[in-house]
Amino acid sequence: MQKPAPLGYGLGLRPIYYEEIMSNRPPVDWFEIISENYMVAGGRPLSMLDAIRADYPIVMHGVAMSLASTDPLDFDYLAELKALIERVQPAWVSDHVAWTGVHGLSLHDLLPIPYTKESLDHIVERICRVQDYLKRQLVVENASTYVSFVSSDMSEQEFVKEMAERADCLLLLDVNNVFVSCFNHGYDPVAFIDAVPVERVVQFHMAGHTNHETHRVDTHDQPICEEVWALYEHARRRFGDVSAMIERDDNFPPFSELLEELQRMRDIDARIAAEKALSAA
Repeated sequence: MQKPAPLGYGLGLRPIYYEEIMSNRPPVDWFEIISENYMVAGGRPLSMLDAIRADYPIVMHGVAMSLASTDPLDFDYLAELKALIERVQPAWVSDHVAWTGVHGLSLHDLLPIPYTKESLDHIVERICRVQDYLKRQLVVENASTYVSFVSSDMSEQEFVKEMAERADCLLLLDVNNVFVSCFNHGYDPVAFIDAVPVERVVQFHMAGHTNHETHRVDTHDQPICEEVWALYEHARRRFGDVSAMIERDDNFPPFSELLEELQRMRDIDARIAAEKALSAA
């Protein structure tokens, strides 16, 4: 395992903010791109990415690798991804514990899996093959889920821990997804976070979601809620200095509002550091 150095506090790079970023060079430590949005032959997205990555570190985050699908791995997709990696030279590359299609059909969503030994063996083997092909460790994220399977014989956090250790991959802990999934299924988000291996986590995702009272949906179109901020603080105390970023994919606010959320992240971390220093004195 080769854990990359922390990058600080980042944002998702979205086209609506290109001009703001290019004109003002905001105080953001790094940007995360959606890999598939830049797997193109040319055009404005790639030219803007080239310009922005001249000043900021970049991380690549995918949504279409379909690691848990029973379809064969798509090596045409992986070849395009590898070409983008060579161009961008990202700090790391990530995708999800999920499947996005089967029988050659893409469903354009991150779909859940049963947490069984069979599923675990399957996804571990596929992660290993992807890592061998890309010649780098993959970072894998916990997805938000809305249904569960009676066939599951372990918890999600047990599955993720075993997957990371057996595949020797790294983890992206999506704090909002933990909260959403735990709310939807009635389990404890703190216990989930406490079961994730500290040494594997290289990144946090933070985001807003939609509250439908009976359930929560990971929509990335709202400010981060107080419950998720509290869970972030718990995660930060457990995992220490980990790169953290905010996703926003709809209902886009002024860029200044995202910078305010980033500052809140920094303030939480500074307070935790001060408390640790005081207790050590």
